[in-house]
Amino acid sequence: MTNLTRCALAVLAMTTLVLGCNDDPPGGPDGGTPDSGTPDSGPEWDGTYTPLPEQGDNIDEGPFADCSSFTVNDAGVPLPCGSPETFNLSACDRSTLSRLSPSGIYSLRTRSSSGTFFFYGSGDFQISAVGGTEEVNSYPVVEKHVDGQNFYVAGKRTLTDGGTTLWAYAGCQAQDAQNLTGCYQTCTNGGARRSAGTFDGVRLQRVLEPETSGINLVSEAKVDLGVPVDVYVAKNHAYVVSISLGRLSPPTGGLTVYDVTDKAHPVLRKVVTMAGDTYWNSVWSKGDALYVGSGNHGVLVYDISDPGDPKLVRGVPGDTFDVHTIYVDGDRMYAQAAGANQVLIFDVSRPLDPVLLNRYTVPQDDNGLGYPHDSFAYQNRLYINQMGQGYYVVDVTDASNPKSLGAYTYDANLYNPTHANAVGTFAGRTIAFEGGESVNAHLRVLDVTDPAHIMKIGEHAMRPQTSIHNMVLSGKRLYVAWYAEGLRVLDVSNPTQPREIAYANTFRDSDPGRLSGLFSGAIGIRVPGDGHVYVVDMTRGLLIYREP
Repeated sequence: MTNLTRCALAVLAMTTLVLGCNDDPPGGPDGGTPDSGTPDSGPEWDGTYTPLPEQGDNIDEGPFADCSSFTVNDAGVPLPCGSPETFNLSACDRSTLSRLSPSGIYSLRTRSSSGTFFFYGSGDFQISAVGGTEEVNSYPVVEKHVDGQNFYVAGKRTLTDGGTTLWAYAGCQAQDAQNLTGCYQTCTNGGARRSAGTFDGVRLQRVLEPETSGINLVSEAKVDLGVPVDVYVAKNHAYVVSISLGRLSPPTGGLTVYDVTDKAHPVLRKVVTMAGDTYWNSVWSKGDALYVGSGNHGVLVYDISDPGDPKLVRGVPGDTFDVHTIYVDGDRMYAQAAGANQVLIFDVSRPLDPVLLNRYTVPQDDNGLGYPHDSFAYQNRLYINQMGQGYYVVDVTDASNPKSLGAYTYDANLYNPTHANAVGTFAGRTIAFEGGESVNAHLRVLDVTDPAHIMKIGEHAMRPQTSIHNMVLSGKRLYVAWYAEGLRVLDVSNPTQPREIAYANTFRDSDPGRLSGLFSGAIGIRVPGDGHVYVVDMTRGLLIYREP
C-alpha cells in the first residue's frame, strides 16, 4: 500500500511487500525467507506467447444499470438531492433485491453519467439489520430503506466549515446474493448535485463459495496493535508490523512479535512501539538484524540475536521521513522512501550496520504523482513500482550509478496504480508479475527479458471492486494477498495462463472492527519455505496456513 491513507486518497481522487531472490537455501542461514525467484519453470511452457494488447484498467463498459436519470421536482416542488424519490427506478427489476443480505459490507465501482469525461471511482457502505455498525464511505448512515423492493442507503459527512457531503446509493437489480447494480448521487450542502451515475457493487464477503479450497488454516492470532499490514518470518518468529489509521484514537502502530515454533499455537513474545511514530508499514530481516520501514525514522534497525526480544540499534540513514517498503537481496537493501521519491540503496553485508550507498530517484512525470511504492531485485536489476507513473526496470549492478533500462505503463493519461511485483525465470525468459492497487486493478504477466521492449503475455483478474496488495513468487506458484479476495494461490508454470489452485477467504464482514472499502482484508504475505504460508489480515491478524 502506499501510505495506506495516501494511496487510497490519491486513487480515489483520480477515481508491501514482495519477496526477493538471494543465495540462501530454504530457511536460509538466518532462518528467514528463502529464494522467491525460480531458476526455471520446467517443461510446462516452451517460452512462446502472443503479445497481448494493453488497454489499461479504465475501460468504459457503459452504464451499469437502467436508472441513470434523476427526478428533481415532484409536481413542481423541488426534491432534496439524493432522496429516494429522486432515483428513477422504473426500468429496474427491484424484486431481485430481496436476494441481498440486509447486513454486510458492500464495495462499489462507480461510473459517472455527468459530463463528457469518464472515470471509474469507488464507494462502499456497511449496513446491519441487528444494530451493528452502519456507514457510507466511512461516514454515518442518515437514511436507509432495505427490504424486498428497496436497497437504498445514504451517508453524510459534515465538513469543518459546516458544509456537508451526502452519498446516496439506490439498488436497481441484484444478479444474485453477492452482486447488485444501481445508481448513486453525491450532493453538497444539502442541495447541489455534485455527481451522479451508476454503480456495480458486491458484498465483499464471498458468500457463494467455501471459506477455503486447497489450503488449510493452521492457526489465527489477533494483533491488538493498530492495523496489521506486513509480516516477516525468521528464527521461528513472526514479526508483524502495524500502522495507525485516522479512526484509531489514540493513534497506535508498531511491532508485534510471535514465537511460531508451534505453528498451531503462536505465542506472543513482545510488543514494540515508539512515541510519535505510529506508521510501521514494512518489515524484513537478515542475520541478527530486523529492518522496519518507519513513517518518521526511515529504516529502524533492531537486533534480534534474541529473536523474541528485539532491541533498537538505530534508524538509517538518519533522515526523518517515511520509508514505506523494504526489500533485501543478498548484501543489498532497497528502501522505498515514498515521500522523498527515492529508493535508498544500502550495503547490509554487516546486517546491524547498514551503509547508505545511494539515493536513486525515478523522474516524476508532469502530474508529479509518481513515487516508489515497491521494488523487487533480481539478477542485478531492480524492478520498481513507481506508483502514479509506471513499472520501471533499473540496472543496479553499480549501486553508485543505477541505469534505467525501460518501463511499462498503462492508463498513461491517468493515475497509474502499479503497486507490487515479483520476478523469476521461466523457459529461459525473465517474467514479471505486476499488480495494481485501485478499482479494476488486476495481475499482469510481463516478459521483461528485454526491458526496453516489455511485452504483456498474460493476465488474471478477480472482482473489479477489489484490489491486489502484495505477492510472493515461490517456484511455480504465485501467492497473492488480494485484500477482500483473501489469499489466492496461482499456478504460474505457464505464465501466459495463471491458474488458481487454492484460496482462503479471510474477509468476513462480521469480524469486530472489520474495515470497509477497497483497501480492506488480506494485505501482507510471506512464504518462508517452512511448509507454511503466513498472511496478515487487517482485522483478523496473523493467519498461518499449511502450504498447498
